[in-house]
Amino acid sequence: MLRAGSTVTCIACKNLLPSRMGVKFRVPLQKLHPFSRAIHHRYSSNNNQQRPPHCSAARHYTSLSRLPMRPHKSRSGGHGYQQHRSFWVARLAVRLLKLRYILLGSAVGGGYTAKKTYDEWKDMFPDMSQYTWIVPDFVWELSENIDLDKLASALPQLEEIAKLLPDMEKIGENFTFLKSLLSTETTGESTLRVTDVPPTSASRADSSDKQFKKSSDKERIDQLQEELLRTQLKYQRMLERLEKENKELRKVVLQKDDKGIHQRNVKKSLIDMYSEVLDILSYYDSNYNTQDHLPRVVVVGDQSAGKTSVLEMIAQARIFPRGSGEMMTRSPVKVTLSEGPHHVAMFKDSTREFDLGKEEDLAALRHEIELRMRKSVKEGQTVSPETISLSVKGPGIQRMVLVDLPGVINTVTSGMAADTKETIFGISKAYMQNPNAIILCIQDGSVDAERSIVTDLVSQMDPQGKRTIFVLTKVDLAEKNLASPSRIQQIVEGKLFPMKALGYFAVVTGKGSSNESIDSIKDYEEDFFQNSRLLRDGMLKAHQVTTKNLSLAVSDCFWKMVRESVEQQADAFKASRFNLETEWKNNYPRLRELDRNELYEKAKNEILDEVISLSQVTPKHWESILQKKLWERVSTHVIENIYLPAAQTMNSGTFNTTVDIKLKQWTDKQLPHKALEVAWETLQEEFARFMAEYKGKDQDDIFDKLKEAVKDESIKRHKWNERAMDSLRVIQHNALEDRSITDKPQWDAAIQFMEETLQSRLKDTDSIISDMVGPDWKQRWLSWTNRTPEQHIRNETKNELERLLKLHEDHTAYLANDEVTTVRKNLEARGVEVDPVLIKDTWHQLYRRHFLQKALLHCNLCRRGFYYYQRHFVDSELECNDVVLFWRIQRMLAITANTLRQQLTNTEVRRLEKNVKEVLEDFGEDTEKKGQLITGRRVQLAEDLKKVREIQEKLEAFIEALHKEK
Repeated sequence: MLRAGSTVTCIACKNLLPSRMGVKFRVPLQKLHPFSRAIHHRYSSNNNQQRPPHCSAARHYTSLSRLPMRPHKSRSGGHGYQQHRSFWVARLAVRLLKLRYILLGSAVGGGYTAKKTYDEWKDMFPDMSQYTWIVPDFVWELSENIDLDKLASALPQLEEIAKLLPDMEKIGENFTFLKSLLSTETTGESTLRVTDVPPTSASRADSSDKQFKKSSDKERIDQLQEELLRTQLKYQRMLERLEKENKELRKVVLQKDDKGIHQRNVKKSLIDMYSEVLDILSYYDSNYNTQDHLPRVVVVGDQSAGKTSVLEMIAQARIFPRGSGEMMTRSPVKVTLSEGPHHVAMFKDSTREFDLGKEEDLAALRHEIELRMRKSVKEGQTVSPETISLSVKGPGIQRMVLVDLPGVINTVTSGMAADTKETIFGISKAYMQNPNAIILCIQDGSVDAERSIVTDLVSQMDPQGKRTIFVLTKVDLAEKNLASPSRIQQIVEGKLFPMKALGYFAVVTGKGSSNESIDSIKDYEEDFFQNSRLLRDGMLKAHQVTTKNLSLAVSDCFWKMVRESVEQQADAFKASRFNLETEWKNNYPRLRELDRNELYEKAKNEILDEVISLSQVTPKHWESILQKKLWERVSTHVIENIYLPAAQTMNSGTFNTTVDIKLKQWTDKQLPHKALEVAWETLQEEFARFMAEYKGKDQDDIFDKLKEAVKDESIKRHKWNERAMDSLRVIQHNALEDRSITDKPQWDAAIQFMEETLQSRLKDTDSIISDMVGPDWKQRWLSWTNRTPEQHIRNETKNELERLLKLHEDHTAYLANDEVTTVRKNLEARGVEVDPVLIKDTWHQLYRRHFLQKALLHCNLCRRGFYYYQRHFVDSELECNDVVLFWRIQRMLAITANTLRQQLTNTEVRRLEKNVKEVLEDFGEDTEKKGQLITGRRVQLAEDLKKVREIQEKLEAFIEALHKEK
């Protein structure tokens, strides 16, 4: 390298000028061609050799020391000088032009080469315009909605951040000093030597100097540690302030995105997609052993160890019910944490959002969680394995899925079920045995470590500690109560417990008051660790304290485990799907894969079609069925309580009076109610008939239990219109009051109705008497059967009573006491012991038969009595008032049937259809009910297929989104 002003040049620079040039000029190095400059620096050296004066062709000057060109000096002697003197200007111009062309060409070539290289690199990059849709739209308009200049001005300057950084030079000097000090002490050599001092005085001085140096070194080390701690705390405060500002900024951005600046559809977040998969897996049960091995954070610990408090600190809200010493977590609670614009919570099966910034909503959320826990616990139990699914969103919340389990207990107290301890152990093991579950082991630091139960349980489930994170809570109380703070250090270093863990953390979750807010707890935790000797003395590392660091570590571990295991779980469900599809193809090749819900919808449509078919029943069919069933229901009452007592009277006036009174009483009390019962039963029978007829049309027998249950429940809920009974009573009363038979066909119809009724009753009576007395002599000889002793007594009683009837054909319906005594004595005379009750019972049937036979004879006589009826039986010994009675009954039956038919077709069928729809809707919402009514291997196989496909599809979508996020 040549210095400015030097008269010496390198060989390469010299060769640029011809030796024949007779001028001397100074060319700065900066104006040389780049290639020449490179050669010049290569061949030049610091010790330049002295060259002869006549070889110097140019002098080098820098741009700062450039001098004007001096006129040349004439050479002494030499004829060549005069020859070239006239052309030196031209030669100089040529040389300068040539140098300019070289510079210009190099610049153009270099620019072209640079442009070509830039184009090649540009072509290597993909066209990012196709992926602009990935970036949310609101990002492109941040400059319009957010004042970036104001935000930039709010950020700290580099100088302020530099002031917070430690003085690395000072730290380096201190560490160098410490290193020299330690090396000196180990070698035993003295670093200071004192000369010209007597040995005794020198040794004393040496020892005093060493003690002073040790004390000063210790002070410097303490000062260094304090300085490092202060610097770290300042830096941490700065980071927290920046994170808070970033959190507010993200909240603003998310709020604008949530309001929908462009009204676009927001995709589900990654953690929400993963949580959906876990929800489906919680209800999945298969015979193919496809177990749920997807990761989740399982929070376990002793009762009242602070599990819920740690989870609340991570969720940044007091969302769980609290109690002093009593068990509050009675069932697993799955909490899905994700980031969102608002701090809200929502249950999986509900659309209500709880604003966690409002105390009213927080109280309502805690109350709802407590109600759900108590509802899930079965009668006689204390805890339940049913999972309550809850999602919490808010700015700055770490994304993960946690499951809060009931606290492990050592003793069952009063009020608990006897198997509570074993049940809690079973629930905890069921969650922890998942090989990909992250175990968050919570240990109460304020009690003796030897009293902990959960550490042994965790050690059994994860002996190597590859997926366990240990958390020591209530460190403030532990530091206050423990005489030896080093015990806390042993715990967080994993030396006190036999269990192993990925990491150890120490946290403070408040002062123990349930009214503390999350912000106050965070401030208290931060202040405690800033002033704690545990951190100041190095017993705890800075990254091991605060729930914030814990949350970050758990989230990182969670997503690492997810990325490592989710694809393997997807492959397992893919294999399970293949097995299920193969079984379906082999067993049900011609049936569609309908799960329980789809089968229920199909059965629901069939049942509604059957209900609608009731409207197709003709009025004539309705009235015929109603009239027949109603008479079957009331015929016994009419014969026994109306016709028979009235027939005992002596004249027609008394007969009609008795009949009118009996009919009025019957109409007021029993008849309308009986008629409505008949109508309702008829509606049920017709409904069942249509369902049975529809069943023959290729109906699936898998719906039989469901249809029967729907029919029974609909009938139970159906209530006839109360006003219908009042109106029906008036109609029936008016019908029975009418006695005018207008024509002969009506009279003949009444005669036929009466005759059929009497014959039917006579037949029934004969059958009853036959059963009472046993087989007659013909049946005994042909069938080889004998009478029982009771039948023998009844037969003898019957014969005695028949003799009495022959003697007194107009006997009343009841026997007098002396007649009963006479019959009993006559039977005793023949050796038959008989009870008076048996005599009266036998007489009742015999007299009924006798009465019905006489009534049939009278009915035949009245066939020609219509003429006398028109004359009101004047001057006639024939009285047919019983025919008029049966005509009144027959007309009442017809009018009642017509009225009931109108009520059925106009009102009750529609109400039944409404009831059926309500029952179907209730059954459709009751998953347990559907599971009981629609069962079978076919249904279960279709259910498993649907769930496995859904799980696989959601897992694949989640994996795709996970890869995009990477």
